[in-house]
Amino acid sequence: MAKQTGIGSQIKIKTSGGASTDISNDITTFTLTTSKGVQDVTGIDKSAMERLGLLQDAKIEISGLVNTAGSYLVFKDVTSSSVAREVIVNYPLALTGAPGATAPTLTFTALFTDFALSRNQNGELTFKSSGELSVGTAPVWTTQ
Repeated sequence: MAKQTGIGSQIKIKTSGGASTDISNDITTFTLTTSKGVQDVTGIDKSAMERLGLLQDAKIEISGLVNTAGSYLVFKDVTSSSVAREVIVNYPLALTGAPGATAPTLTFTALFTDFALSRNQNGELTFKSSGELSVGTAPVWTTQ
């Protein structure tokens, strides 16, 4: 796979009612983290660390523009409900035109914990929200 940009990325998140909503146009930045826990199992007889791989995790942090027909619909009730929401992040590798290019997609279910709104001095209204893996099912990378 060749080096890629994030231009044309797509993020869909379900509302608390279950409607999958493409909020890509509302997002200005995002950070997606997939990680795995580790357990230190180093004995006193070792001169280097020993570790075991543990559970997988995922977290997404999103910043963007408030849109009453998009991002607001998805996040407006995250603090008043504890509904896990499916998150789909799609990177547009197929748009490169490279022969056989496929788009990697990460799917996981997250519990979003915040929806912070910010009105700057110049009048812009932005938001931040973050979600963490929630249902015990590991995040899955696929290609489309």
